Amino acid sequence: MNSVIPDLRHAIREFRNRPALTATAVLSLALGIGATTAVFSVIYAVLINPFPYRDAARIVEIHLWDMNSAGQDRVTGYRGTDAERFRQLKSFESVVPIQGWNLTTSDGDLPEDVRSLSVYPGFPNHWGVPAMMGRWLIPSDAPLGSDPQPVVVLSYKFWQRYFMADPHVIGRTIRLVHKPYQIVGVMPPRFQWGDVDLYGPAKVTQDPNSGYFVSLKLHKDVTLEQANAELQPLLEQIAKERPAYFPINFRAHLVRITEVYAHQIGATLYVLLAAVASLLLIGCGNVSILLLARGIERQQEFAVRSAVGADRSRILCQLLTESFVIAGAGSAIGLLIAWRSIALIVAFLPADSFPPESAIGINFAVALFSVALAFATTIISGLWPALQSSRPILAQLLQSGMRRIAGSRRARRSHNIMIGVQVALTFAMLALGGTTAKGFLRLLNANLGYDPKNCLALGIPIHDNAHVSLQDRLEYFEQLRSRIAALPQVVGAAVSGNATPPSNGNDTRMELLGRPDLGQPEIRMNFIGPEFFSLLHIPLLQGRMWDHAETMRSAAFAVVNESMARQYWPNGDAVGHQLRTSDLIDQPPYSPSAPGATGWLQIIGVVADSRDDGMRSPTKPAIYVPYSLHMWMWEEILVKTRVSPLSAVKDMRAQIAKVDPDQQVTETYDLYDLITRDSEYAQQRLVATLFGIFSALALILAVVGLYSVVSYSVATRTNEFGIRIALGAGAADLFRLVLSSTTTSIGAGLLAGLILSFAFSKFAMRWVNESSRDPLILAGVAASLITFAIAASLIPARRASCTDPMTALHHE
Repeated sequence: MNSVIPDLRHAIREFRNRPALTATAVLSLALGIGATTAVFSVIYAVLINPFPYRDAARIVEIHLWDMNSAGQDRVTGYRGTDAERFRQLKSFESVVPIQGWNLTTSDGDLPEDVRSLSVYPGFPNHWGVPAMMGRWLIPSDAPLGSDPQPVVVLSYKFWQRYFMADPHVIGRTIRLVHKPYQIVGVMPPRFQWGDVDLYGPAKVTQDPNSGYFVSLKLHKDVTLEQANAELQPLLEQIAKERPAYFPINFRAHLVRITEVYAHQIGATLYVLLAAVASLLLIGCGNVSILLLARGIERQQEFAVRSAVGADRSRILCQLLTESFVIAGAGSAIGLLIAWRSIALIVAFLPADSFPPESAIGINFAVALFSVALAFATTIISGLWPALQSSRPILAQLLQSGMRRIAGSRRARRSHNIMIGVQVALTFAMLALGGTTAKGFLRLLNANLGYDPKNCLALGIPIHDNAHVSLQDRLEYFEQLRSRIAALPQVVGAAVSGNATPPSNGNDTRMELLGRPDLGQPEIRMNFIGPEFFSLLHIPLLQGRMWDHAETMRSAAFAVVNESMARQYWPNGDAVGHQLRTSDLIDQPPYSPSAPGATGWLQIIGVVADSRDDGMRSPTKPAIYVPYSLHMWMWEEILVKTRVSPLSAVKDMRAQIAKVDPDQQVTETYDLYDLITRDSEYAQQRLVATLFGIFSALALILAVVGLYSVVSYSVATRTNEFGIRIALGAGAADLFRLVLSSTTTSIGAGLLAGLILSFAFSKFAMRWVNESSRDPLILAGVAASLITFAIAASLIPARRASCTDPMTALHHE
């Protein structure tokens, strides 16, 4: 213990004398540790341990594999009778029907939107998470044959926001749509099922028009395959009863909730982890190069200290202290970088790509692993030269010059190998970074087919038992639309049932009159008002658009997009044909349809294509019909403004309140926000941004490593350069000699990097629809690396070419 403080002082003096080496080593470790810890921490929170629920891997959702659409995954709603039949199956421990609903607070000055879930309380332990305060829903909250009790359980966030975290909230009442509800519980922070504000008991009815999402929990010893096999016949029976809601040919596909998000973002995060792991290896390689070079330079010092009586363990203890200081400083800064980087990564993650329950923070297991690797690298690299030379004999000391030359040859060989690995990893990362950047730029410049500038979407939900009839609901939304459109800062407004791009419309099957040979192909169906196309600047190519009067009488018209017209009427005669779909079934009071909506619709126009299946996928064949043919409990009003859209929201809300003081707006977003929230756009932006950052850091570290190797080579070959100059070698000869010392390692690294880039090409196509085999990108990366390698060698090479022969010969 008495030697620790002196050793620390000596280490600090050593590092103070060599600030460039110290800073490079510490930052190399810090960047690798920080990036690796941050990315894996996100992976752990999003993919490995995203939910706080007991036995979360046994909670499943029902998906359907559409066998006629290349196995596309589908989800549909179920009835109360379906949920009862699911309970009869032996595979499931619990079956919980759930309904989502938007309510408004009515105990304040202004109505506030409240997102709620009505949950069947027959299985209170379905999630296995007890309430933080009070209790969770129990079966007596929804007695059979009676209306549910007016009780609610608050989410933690809503309790904090609306009730200011009042510890005495249990037993209080909250008025929702003018009805009092007693608060019986508050859930803990991580219980965020459905990402809503509160939970109430659901009354599961036999109403065929009432739909539910169903959450199921497998018995402990039941596999997904067994459950799918038992579920398949029942789903086929339900599909016969309601064929419009199921694919023609499907297979039951139960999905664990722990796998839902892994499918969306898992591959991207794991690839980013591979990238940052490479960055950590490059950083550790840098530290190895720097410390090995520094250690060999100090071999003579070690020899002298041993010769005058210094104990070998004393020298090793000193070097161990120095290594601990570097590793400790790098680890501390690395953890700080990780803490700040996690927020950056989360900000760039696609919306809805990770569950709200995820507790994203530094994962201490991976942080410990990264720190341990950094310490191991630093200690081994720092101690190795001392282990080689801390017991020299006098003859070795007298021949130290020869030993330095021999030692430097061995060191140069190992250093060149590490440089080759660094160059290979950096090449692959730069190639992938260039590929992702190219893909993202292409996405940015993609033709949307519509103009989102100064466009705003307002979500308008209808309260239960309000505007039940189709005509009443139609007149209500037309009144809201016309009031908003009359504002001086508004250019126009249109109702959009489900047509707000870039991912819009519902997949539905259709029939073409007189074309039975086509069967029932699938298309996208959109419900819109007549102002929709002019508002978004989508050009009408043929025919006409229905007018306001035709909207109000629910005219059976349709407009098709260019892709659909080209596919089914290649001769350009789509206008005048008729079709019908399976998605216009009358379902009062929630989704009423106009009389005759299930009959034939006449095509009266063709419009240009616009994005309707995300930012990367081709536009799907689509039809647009009057929103008055079929209306839901939730509609949107699209508004185009003369000013910034968000600046006019207050006036729009005021106009809505004049029509109905209790009417809330669920969501308000600029159409540009919808583009950035698109999962494909956000995922590609995440990959392009992080790969760009990691590639730049890898390039910097590789250049620093190369500079260190060349500088070390020049320092240990001073005598050789002096002899060469004395024998007549010119400065240019030495310049070429220094540059050529790393040619082999750089060339091998470039070749290995090229092979890695080809190997990752398939993955690149999956992320960004671009190939990492692009010759322009590969050539640019190779040229950049060669340029930086030459630049890193210039200063040491110039130093070698200016060597004074007499100084060099007396160097030892």
